[in-house]
Amino acid sequence: MNTQEFFATHPVFTVQEFDRYLADSGSDSRFTRNRLLGYYRATNRLISVRNGLYAVVGAGMEAATAPVDSYLIASALRPDSLLAYHTALELHGYAHSLYSERQILTHHPMSATFNFRNLRYRTVQPSAALTDTDALSYGVVTISRDNIGIRVTSLERTLVDCLDRMRLAGGWEEMWRSFESVPYLDLYLTIHYALLLQNATTIAALGYYLELQRENWMVSDDYLQRLMSHRPAHKHYLDRSRRHGGKLVSRWNLVVPQDIFYRTWEEPDESYA
Repeated sequence: MNTQEFFATHPVFTVQEFDRYLADSGSDSRFTRNRLLGYYRATNRLISVRNGLYAVVGAGMEAATAPVDSYLIASALRPDSLLAYHTALELHGYAHSLYSERQILTHHPMSATFNFRNLRYRTVQPSAALTDTDALSYGVVTISRDNIGIRVTSLERTLVDCLDRMRLAGGWEEMWRSFESVPYLDLYLTIHYALLLQNATTIAALGYYLELQRENWMVSDDYLQRLMSHRPAHKHYLDRSRRHGGKLVSRWNLVVPQDIFYRTWEEPDESYA
């Protein structure tokens, strides 16, 4: 493989990947690597996305305006990058709104967010429950972009992750409007993942949400009962930042903010009167 072939198969790449290519080609010289990267940047073939990360400029394009796939950038940021939360919704094609942030789950977070072309890139550490049980890979699928496989949370896992960290989903309304267009979920996988998180509030939130989606996703009592046996023993707040007011859904020991309970973003529904 020559350098042009490497660029053709690596539209976004790290210095480490380029080093491996050079080593396979018979050169492991840092001087050679820096000389080549400098040359291709100077000749308008490479864009420096951030330190150690490059994007290839397509033939006949200008570096300043050449398109760069933000999902490939997010996937390349860490060796264990996993696209999640609202970014997963966007990549799956179900996000209600487009956001100016890419969210990456990783055991090796960046020290700070960074911006590239009006998008912010944020790394997020997985919950301690996943780290402790080595379950970070549960509910992970691969989506191809430019023939590059990108690891992303499945829709089933994304639903639970969004309920667990709602701020990364863009809020309840955004999550609701996004998932209302999802025609089907594997409820066994959804519930099994929720139980892996070992968070009673998240489990109750999922039970409450699935109960509201009973007809859309054919949610049986058996599924709800499995969650109910792990609901909080005492009342928990659906929104941890709003620990006042709200409506108590006693079935789940969950206090739901009134705007969420009544779904105020929707047209008035007489059934809630």
